Amino acid sequence: MYQALYRKWRPKTFDDVVGQEAVTGVLRRQVAEGRVSHAYLFVGTRGTGKTTCAKILSRAVNCEHPVNGNPCNCCRSCLGIEDGSILDVEEIDAASNNGVDNIRALRDEAVFSPAEVRKRVYIVDEVHMLSASAFNALLKILEEPPEHLIFILATTELKKVPATILSRCQRFQFRRISEEAMRGRLRTVAENEGLKLTEEAANLLARLAEGSLRDGLSLLDQCAFEGTIDIDRVNATVGLAGAETTRELLNALRGRDAAAALRLLDAAWREGKDMASVLGELSSLLRDALILRITGDGESPLMSGFFAPELVRETADGFPEATLSAFLVELENAVQEMSRSSQRRMVAELCLVRLARGEGSDTSDLSRRVSLLEERLRGGLPMGGVPRTQPTPIPRPNPAHEERPRQETVRLSERQEKPNPPVETPKAAEARPAPPSEAEPAAPENGEVDWSRILETARPELSRVAWRLLGNPAYLTARLNGSRLELGIYHETTLEMLNQDKIKEALSQAVKTLTGRNAVVEMSITKPQSARRNLEELDQFIKLKGLE
Repeated sequence: MYQALYRKWRPKTFDDVVGQEAVTGVLRRQVAEGRVSHAYLFVGTRGTGKTTCAKILSRAVNCEHPVNGNPCNCCRSCLGIEDGSILDVEEIDAASNNGVDNIRALRDEAVFSPAEVRKRVYIVDEVHMLSASAFNALLKILEEPPEHLIFILATTELKKVPATILSRCQRFQFRRISEEAMRGRLRTVAENEGLKLTEEAANLLARLAEGSLRDGLSLLDQCAFEGTIDIDRVNATVGLAGAETTRELLNALRGRDAAAALRLLDAAWREGKDMASVLGELSSLLRDALILRITGDGESPLMSGFFAPELVRETADGFPEATLSAFLVELENAVQEMSRSSQRRMVAELCLVRLARGEGSDTSDLSRRVSLLEERLRGGLPMGGVPRTQPTPIPRPNPAHEERPRQETVRLSERQEKPNPPVETPKAAEARPAPPSEAEPAAPENGEVDWSRILETARPELSRVAWRLLGNPAYLTARLNGSRLELGIYHETTLEMLNQDKIKEALSQAVKTLTGRNAVVEMSITKPQSARRNLEELDQFIKLKGLE
């Protein structure tokens, strides 16, 4: 029966373990000098060798002919522990045996002397999954175990292990496997398995494994079919877009060509690429470019290494630092939204459209324009400070002939500043018509409708969440334009929550009650007035200085 590579090439001795010399050196010396502890806690991320070292240690303490602290793997004890025929060494999965009854059964069994070897060893994997009562049941025997008993606990989440357990164990921290060590191991396994692995493919597999040797060997096993394992095969097998597609996608964003970006994303989708992986590769390239701009070091160990230095340099030179940061934030938000959405492709498309058209958050768009201005002003203002040819003044229209549009502004809050009312003479007061009665609704003559009155009128028909959102000026702006009540929403999430027929009907009925006119409620995405004003002033400054 075929055996997976990560199982077939699991180390048999401490010397074979890759990338954990600090841990294996101490364990080997303890076994050689007979100073083995009664409880160990192995901590580290997945695939770094915790369970492997635990199994090696269980054989080493029971080996009949140890070699410098390593098990010989030839004696009866080593072979019996390896094939599972010796029941004195037991591996327990705490994720599925996490109850107090399981630990009580273990505790009752542990007091008996081993039947076939010197030490009874319990390897408890994912120990952080034990319940609080199970930890309490384990505590007493872990504190004062019999002479023949050894506990080896392994976990990926140290913070979930109680301090009372930590204080009774020798703790060993397993580091992520370095890319250099992983490349060497992958080449060794490929050579012994008769696989042709190119250097570029080995580098890519080592980076994709993210410090987990088990993941690296699993990816190599996945790519191991006839022919040479090159970088194209790795991209096709894992579902990556590849450096060339990422370059083209970035060029489309730099050129503000949303259509080209969508076509590239569609091609990747048809090839079976994962949308989150496509955005993840784009994010990795932008991250490398940002680190290059900050550190100025193209060989920095902070770089991911997924892309060629020339591509990273080209990206860093093509985008200001603030734009790179804004793009990274937008991509990260899109990837997080994908985990909650069933329309992953649509989320990716909307993200690329926003990036291509500069329609991200208002602060990021403003930061991008400021960064562009700083880049152009880095060499100083143009000679003369301003262009010699003054711009042609725009004639102002005559107010007497200006036709003002008939629209009514909705105040979002009564606390908004109001213009001082004109002083009314006694004759004007007498000529002013009497106000309409409360039973007869009429449109106010000054063209304004109080937004708070509309909300209060519609409140019985609105949910608490909708009423709070509609009454908060930080989420929207409103305007009554003829027979249309126009709501400009600042965020897409808010628009999805408010764009409901029930809410529109309640607002329309409230306007009719107050003004006597039917109103159609329209909702759309808009930018806050302050952000639009800042961007318009910045554009005018750029044009005035002749920097475009």
